[in-house]
Amino acid sequence: MPSTFTKTFDTPAYKGTVTIPLGLYINGEFVDPVEGGTIDVVNPATGKVVTSIAAGTKADIDIAAKAAKKAYKSSWGLKVPGAQRGKLMSKLAVLMEEHIAEFAALDALANGKAYNTAYSRDNKGAIAVMEYYAGWADKINGKTIETNENKLAYTRHEPIGVVGQIIPWNVPMFSLSLKIAPALATGNTIVLKPSELTPLSALLFCTLIEKAGFPPGVINIVNGYGPTAGQAISEHPLIEKVAFTGSTLTGRKIMEAAAKSNLKPVTLELGGKSPNVIFDDADLEQAVKWAIHGIYFNHGQNCSAGSRIFVQESIYDTFLDQFTEQARAIKVGDPFSPDTYQGPQVSKTQFERIMGYITSGKNDGATVHLGGKQIGQEGYFIEPTIFTECQPDMKIVREEIFGPVACVLKFKTEDEVVEQANDTSYGLAASVFTKDIDRAIRVAHALEAGTAWINCANQTEISMPFGGFKQSGIGRELSEYALENYTNVKAVHVNIGIRL
Repeated sequence: MPSTFTKTFDTPAYKGTVTIPLGLYINGEFVDPVEGGTIDVVNPATGKVVTSIAAGTKADIDIAAKAAKKAYKSSWGLKVPGAQRGKLMSKLAVLMEEHIAEFAALDALANGKAYNTAYSRDNKGAIAVMEYYAGWADKINGKTIETNENKLAYTRHEPIGVVGQIIPWNVPMFSLSLKIAPALATGNTIVLKPSELTPLSALLFCTLIEKAGFPPGVINIVNGYGPTAGQAISEHPLIEKVAFTGSTLTGRKIMEAAAKSNLKPVTLELGGKSPNVIFDDADLEQAVKWAIHGIYFNHGQNCSAGSRIFVQESIYDTFLDQFTEQARAIKVGDPFSPDTYQGPQVSKTQFERIMGYITSGKNDGATVHLGGKQIGQEGYFIEPTIFTECQPDMKIVREEIFGPVACVLKFKTEDEVVEQANDTSYGLAASVFTKDIDRAIRVAHALEAGTAWINCANQTEISMPFGGFKQSGIGRELSEYALENYTNVKAVHVNIGIRL
């Protein structure tokens, strides 16, 4: 029988007690893993172990996949009308809302993000996504297609079956809802692996699934490491589709495993090195504020972070002064302090990775204009960092750092900056700041990215698709577009008069 974890919070931001089971959630119940392993969950603000969760492996994924397959054939999928699926999803959203403070506290504890951000952005967003796709559940429609008078031809958008999903640690509950909601709306059953760094909120979510009325086996959540549980999801023959959010390197491995097994389709939301282009006619005060939000939101641990900031040379010095002033004013500290904007990086590994990039930037000749150091001796805190004198071939300019590190570069002309901005293997997002609407639209169209923001940054909408060009991924999340990831289109031809 799996053990439980109880945490009493007595902080300025949240006071309360949360209890969660620590096992694997398979076929409607919490179970111990077949091989009996555990994974330590660390508080990145202190570097100390909070608790240990059950670690699933290939054997557990196999059990979960079989449970999901059974549920799909007997109590979900086309057996349950879309309107009924939508009602269950709406009930789940209500339960998530009732426990939103607990979700936010667990994410702040394991991830290190500010509690207020976890509450108002991540978990409010997760609930909104679940509600949005609950509304889509009875609107999964095909088409009647005109051919000739002797034939009725139409399409059906049918659920794929069992889908595997692997989510990241940077926005735990939002990522979970982003994956689960469209899969449920379209009638699929699920085997999902949370990040081993931030599994606690997913375990709380598991306690709500049965309460919402979902049959056993529809949603299975198996914690574990990527090379074991994640790999097993990617290659399992009963899992007929896999969706992943994370690094491009891991995305390649998942795509390879999916191809070598049952050629399952993949949806990949991968890395980014997003350009933020600021022209000399921009509203400078607003451009600075959005640039701060673009790179330092969520501690820089954001796939669409505007980490390459291109500023037209005539306003470069003024922009840099104002940008530096605001970056220096960012409150870094305890995630449960009401005025904290930036908490610690998520783990020691991520902390060391970011510090390694900072060292690389120095060694390559870039100037640390601000920050670049650890804050304190406990936890994984890093100063908001600004590099200047950057060259296009430097690692800090070309590779995703996934931390609070900005590279500020000069440019002269529109053509020059478009070429520089597109000189990357990534293509997730981009921002353009200018008062010239013609130039704004022209540059937004010229930038090779799945999302282009004009005079803003990091502003997603549930009703708008999100995904990347180039090595930033395959497929789209959010909006109606995400539903396409979870259905197979069947063409039906009915003979009503053709004679041989």
